[in-house]
This record gives sequence, structure tokens and C-alpha cells, in this order.
Amino acid sequence: MYSGLKKIGFFSALILPALLVSGYYLGGFNLWLIHGFVFVLVPLMDYVISTDTSNVPKEAISRMTKAYFYKLVTFIWVYVQLSVLIWGFYVVSTADFVGWEWLAFTSGMALVTGGIGITVAHELGHKAEKSEQIYAQILLMTVSYMHFFIEHNRGHHVRVATAEDPATSRFGENFYSFWLRSVKDGYLSAWELERERLSKKGCPFFSWSNQMIWFQVLPIAFAGLGFLVFSMLQNRWVWEVPVFFFAQSLLAFSLLEAVNYLEHYGMERKKLETGFYEKVTPLHSWNASQRVSNFLLFQLQRHSDHHAFAFKRYQILNHYDESPQLPAGYSAMILVAFFPPLWFSLMNPRLEKWKEMRIS
Repeated sequence: MYSGLKKIGFFSALILPALLVSGYYLGGFNLWLIHGFVFVLVPLMDYVISTDTSNVPKEAISRMTKAYFYKLVTFIWVYVQLSVLIWGFYVVSTADFVGWEWLAFTSGMALVTGGIGITVAHELGHKAEKSEQIYAQILLMTVSYMHFFIEHNRGHHVRVATAEDPATSRFGENFYSFWLRSVKDGYLSAWELERERLSKKGCPFFSWSNQMIWFQVLPIAFAGLGFLVFSMLQNRWVWEVPVFFFAQSLLAFSLLEAVNYLEHYGMERKKLETGFYEKVTPLHSWNASQRVSNFLLFQLQRHSDHHAFAFKRYQILNHYDESPQLPAGYSAMILVAFFPPLWFSLMNPRLEKWKEMRIS
């Protein structure tokens, strides 16, 4: 029963590209269907439907970890996302959008590539298998954020809940200040981490062994290829394609940063007398147990277990009663984060309780 329900639920991510495509062909304000689903219907369903605090039975963990189905779902998503994005190139090269339609379609695409795509890339990027890492990089290429593959795995997971981590939001820091710092410092950190890796291997920094060089070239090459192909098909220069690609990329990785903002807001690991920080535990991430949004996001909201045991696959991540809980799922909390006074009024009292619990 548990396994069967999860299997059905994890396919719900496909609702987003279906709504984007159907919204376009239905026309008019139907372009906002995907936004209504993500930011209105999902929070409503999260509120109405019971939360999910169940965990995979211990005797089933090994079997579910090895089950190919869960891996296959993420692989399928890669091809779905590539197909939908290329279809998006076709749409913007042929459609006569007015301003609001352009905004609706571009931001709708970002909900697909950023809301789900980066989530899947995050899952795959943590795995040791080369095929999964390649799929992760392909997804990150489609949102021009490939350095996340380096910074998240080798930076964020090491420095999370410390002042050294760009992706940990500080107490009292609003989302917009966090966005600027996280985007800039995370990008610079990825360059530094790659420099350290190459230095240890004895490889020159300016070489094709430098992943960061590839990570700059590939999104530009992808956008350039789309520009050339659709320019030939339309018999004109379709500048709409690269503009659309980089605009949806900006919105997509901004969605990622919004998730980063709420996942560790105000969390701090204690610094020990040795100069090192205490071990990351399930207490160092905000969690959300809402069933619907956890299905959509491949249980990303069980973030405490992910940080404590980064090797675990999404289908076996655990809920912890002792982990701090967000008042709603990610869809709702992202909207709250866009309004700092509302965010602080909701989250600062919860953060104070977390600190009190840590002291006691």
C-alpha cells in the first residue's frame, strides 16, 4: 500500500508540463493554469489533505532503494523537460505574444524547469552513478545553473547552517538580499571549489578539465543551437529563442533560491572548541510534511534527512518529529517569502522556539 501510493504520487510532477502545454493551446488566460495549480490548488490540497509523517518500514528500505522504478521516474523527467523546452522554443518563435502572455508562458516554463527540473537534478546530482550525474547536468544546463552541481554537493552540504554557506539564509535576512548573496557567492564558490579540485589532481586551471568552463559554454551553446535551428525553420532571426531561454533560466534558478531561502532560514550549527562545527543533524533544516507538495517535489521537503544522509534516495527519506516544521508546504511558503514582513512574522517565532529547544 505504501509503495503503491508513492509510485502513483511521484508521477504527479507530470501535471505541470501538461498544464503548460494545454494552457497554451487553450489560449488566453489559460496560460496561467500552471501558476494556479502550483500556487493556489497545491497549497489548498496541502491544507485539506492530511500530512504524511509515515516512513518506509525498515524491512522494506533495501528493496525500495534498489527498485528501478523510482530511478526511472527521474530519468523520464529529463526527456520530458528537454521536449517541453524545445517545444517552448517553437512556441516563442511562432506565437505573437503580447507582454502578459510572454510573462505567463516564460514563468510557466520556469515552474517546469525550475520547480520540478532542478529538484530532479538535485536528486540525481547526489548519486554516484555516472548516468545520473550526466542527467543532472543536462537538467541544470537547461536553466543555465550548472555550477549548482559543484557548489551544492561540495560546498553547501559541507557548510550548511554556518556563516560560510551562501545558501543558508541568515536570521532577519529577507529573500531579496539572500538572492543576491546566494547567487553571487555560490557562483564564486563553485569556481574556487573547482580550482581546489584541479590543483589536487595537478591539472591546470585553464583547461577543458575545468568543469566550470564547460558549465559556462554548454548553456550558451544550447541556446545558440536553438536560435540557429529555429531561425532556419522560420526564415528569420528568432531572437525570441535565446531571450526566452535565458529569461526562463533566471526565473527557474530564482525559484531554486527561494527554496534554498526557506530550507535553512536562521539555522546555525554550533562551533566546537576544536574549531569545527557540530555534525549536521535532522535539526538543521526546515521540513514540511504536506503530502501533495512532497509528491510533486520528490520528497524534497524531507530536507533534514537528506542533509543528514545525503546518499539516500528520495523514496526512502524519513520524516523526523523532532525536525523543525514549516507552517505550510513549499508552494505556499515561497509566496510568503516574497513578502518579508509576513515571512518574519511567521518564521521568527518558530526560529526562537528552535533555538530554545537547542539550548535545552
